[in-house]
Amino acid sequence: MRHVLIAMVLAVAASMAARAETLQTAIFAGGGFWCVEADFDGVPGVVDTLSGYTGGDLENPSYDRVSREDTGHYEAVRITFDAERVTYAQILHVFWRSIDPTDAEGQFCDRGPSYRTAVFVLDAGQATEAETSRQQAQDRLGQEVVTPILAAKTFWPAEAYHQNFHETNPLRYSFYREACGRDARVRQLWGVDALILEERP
Repeated sequence: MRHVLIAMVLAVAASMAARAETLQTAIFAGGGFWCVEADFDGVPGVVDTLSGYTGGDLENPSYDRVSREDTGHYEAVRITFDAERVTYAQILHVFWRSIDPTDAEGQFCDRGPSYRTAVFVLDAGQATEAETSRQQAQDRLGQEVVTPILAAKTFWPAEAYHQNFHETNPLRYSFYREACGRDARVRQLWGVDALILEERP
């Protein structure tokens, strides 16, 4: 019996280790992180999303501090995904089609440096895929895509009340998203290719 239990424990551990090897990370800035997090929570293969701040030099930034627009940080989301179920290229495809990558000053109603878009890459492989994907997005739109591809810096998780905001404060979140004009602009820009959370099956 003891040998059976040991074998079961080892099998579970091996399964967990194998799954951990397929988990990868993507970091995107796409305007207000409430919406970016909500969009990627709806993507099959995404196992976790975390709102936070990155791209600046100030350590342990707070929302209030970043909102002053002088720290260099972006509102961003760290996405953990199972690479056996969804690829980084597919994650990028979702990202481009859920933002306005032609806007260099912010996103939708949110203006200022912290609301700009960016792809933060963790290695050379991600950088190559991001460059290819950005060019494809630009070709599809027929407009210049101004979203930069940047080397990832320290990612600082945002305050607890920002996490899963679309689930913890659904009414406030829905009002914000609608009033900000996010979905309307994405539809206008991308047409039938727009990826709108509410329209996903």
